[in-house]
Amino acid sequence: MTVDNIDTSQAIADIKRLLQEDKSLSPALRTAIEIMIFLVTVLTNRLGLNSRNSSKPPSSDFGQGKKGNEEKHKDDNKTKESQSKRKPGGQPGRNGVTLEIVKDPDEIIPLSIDRRKLPKEGHYQPGGVEIRQVFNVRFKRFVIEYQAEILIDEQGNRYVASFPDEVGNKTQFAAEVKSHAVYLSQYQLLPYERIAQYFSDLASLPISPGSLCNFNQKAYDLLEAFDGIAKQRLIQGEMLIGAMLNTDETGINVNGKTIWLHVACNTKWTYFYPHAARGKEAMDEMGILPTYRGTLCHDHWKAYFQYEECEHALCNAHHLRELERAWEQDEQQWAKNMAALLIEMRDAAEAAGGALSEEAAKPLIKRYRGLLTRGDKECPRNTQRVDGKRGKIAQTKSRNLLERLRDYEEEALRFLTNPEVPFTNNLGENDIRMTKVQQKVSGCFRSMNGAKIFCRIRSFLVTCRKHGVSPAKALSDLFAGKLPDFVT
Repeated sequence: MTVDNIDTSQAIADIKRLLQEDKSLSPALRTAIEIMIFLVTVLTNRLGLNSRNSSKPPSSDFGQGKKGNEEKHKDDNKTKESQSKRKPGGQPGRNGVTLEIVKDPDEIIPLSIDRRKLPKEGHYQPGGVEIRQVFNVRFKRFVIEYQAEILIDEQGNRYVASFPDEVGNKTQFAAEVKSHAVYLSQYQLLPYERIAQYFSDLASLPISPGSLCNFNQKAYDLLEAFDGIAKQRLIQGEMLIGAMLNTDETGINVNGKTIWLHVACNTKWTYFYPHAARGKEAMDEMGILPTYRGTLCHDHWKAYFQYEECEHALCNAHHLRELERAWEQDEQQWAKNMAALLIEMRDAAEAAGGALSEEAAKPLIKRYRGLLTRGDKECPRNTQRVDGKRGKIAQTKSRNLLERLRDYEEEALRFLTNPEVPFTNNLGENDIRMTKVQQKVSGCFRSMNGAKIFCRIRSFLVTCRKHGVSPAKALSDLFAGKLPDFVT
């Protein structure tokens, strides 16, 4: 790795060689230098990690103060721009979005010809109209006042007309306001203060953060039936849309403490669940994986392998990032070749319609095993135990990766011959990614109950989107007491 035009790997190698050659150094000084070499190696390796060769998010690549990375990013952009011949804007063949003439405009403004500008000679008859439409949005406060008739009999008894069930107080917010607020909070991920300011600025409508919290609680309560149905649909997924379930987990902040948000999803359903634990205890409590019998796609978190009644498929996007790190930092040639082979396998499976036959896959699998065998020579196991330490002998990251690819060959290459198994766990990662946006925009959850409210409502809205149902429309129907057809 190069830092400020200094090849740190070469510099460390030179220092190690000098230590071996120079016998005049005292044991204490030699130990101190070895410790410093170790620390420099660890720090430079961390400096070289980015979203391409680790699980770090892309937003961390070019943060403040990382001038070197920013310059490299600019150079990369220049290279991409020089290589790309596409013009800016929409590309041919894309699915564009175009305004279409509607048949029921809200207002019609007729335009008459100024007959003074017509030629004086000639007789004119009506020839229809030419239509052009202007699309607009009008967002303003709209107050409905109910005036209940009062009758008083001879004895002074008062009789008042009945108000609708939803009109129980002197003033209240309509279901449309509640659904709109929940949409901004749980789907667009805006914090309460900004939502309150939004309603105040656009409609002179005062809504307190407490009211917004109550709206979310109401939506959570209304979605109790959806919660159970979503679990069942995911468990029974192999019978409905193919034997696949994608899972992932990420840390979230609840009142300053890190807990874990778990996700289980397929192409039609998504279920989020918060828990203080990351492992099997949380997954059991979520209530999906213990009875699932299809194929489980994940990132090799060991807790998933405790579910032995289902098959497993590993995310090769993680493998590609780790192989990139092994090549860039440890100079492992086998890792570079393995990354290229995995991509070749992916392309071959896609070209074959989603998967290769067992016979067609054999040559690729043979090359896969051959690269691992050559990796054994390039990256041998560490057999030297550190003095005074017991237990398993620690291995390098590159060696651990090599052994994982060998021990879990079937899981890593399941995509090659099974058309239902994806190359990566992107479906699960994409579903869970927006929770990170929520943490950045809105901050932490104040309580576990707030995290549960977010997870249930977010599960519903993401699932609606997967079924082609507008989340805004789904929330409007929810507050009107109706769930989408795909739920029932």
